[in-house]
Amino acid sequence: MSNTAIHLQQVIKNYDKKTVLKSINLEIAQGEFFGLVGMNGAGKTTLLKCLLDFCAIDQGSIEIFGVSNRLTQARESLAFLPERFMPPYYLTGKDFLTYMLRLQNMRYQAETAEQALHELDLDLSALSKPVRSYSKGMTQKLGLAACFLAQKKLYVLDEPMSGLDPKARALLRARLQALREQNGTLFFSSHALADVEGICDRMAILHEGQLRFVGSPQACRQQYEAETLEQAYMRCIASA
Repeated sequence: MSNTAIHLQQVIKNYDKKTVLKSINLEIAQGEFFGLVGMNGAGKTTLLKCLLDFCAIDQGSIEIFGVSNRLTQARESLAFLPERFMPPYYLTGKDFLTYMLRLQNMRYQAETAEQALHELDLDLSALSKPVRSYSKGMTQKLGLAACFLAQKKLYVLDEPMSGLDPKARALLRARLQALREQNGTLFFSSHALADVEGICDRMAILHEGQLRFVGSPQACRQQYEAETLEQAYMRCIASA
């Protein structure tokens, strides 16, 4: 298996007559934490969809651990949480986790599941409640728990902090730190630059379908002579 977790080469994606992704080249190493930032409509979610083969690219190639993303086995090594995560409303939390684990040929283990919920500050009573009764934050925590229970090498998370309160955000950061210590790989999109700076080894700024910057948050501040990452981001997209 390749030491490169994700490799996009000259990826182009068109919708109708509009080019949404323009010759994207990106390489993320195994064990790296990588953040993708950009305005609404910049192409972040489209890039993730292309990576997961939810939509076909028009040109270029994408590999996950050296395997073409068009092949099912390429996605066996990853867990994905979409931005608008909506589990079946009629399932209980336990039903949902049991089903997701079954898809991975894994068994539901009560102690392990309860520990996953505890790590994200989701009350254990959620296991017996139907998802329709969940708040946005509870739903997000359930999705994150399902991802971590799958025990994958790569986690692709679209706005993982969405809907989380400050305590849950801090706990998720701690859970991600544990993932880092296990040499796990994280690729996530976010509007929260503070999360990107606090979590990521490297980041990319996607603007109008193009990668305008790729490097560490510190390098981004230095390149754009900014005191904060937010200032650097604004100068980056203004110069595009």
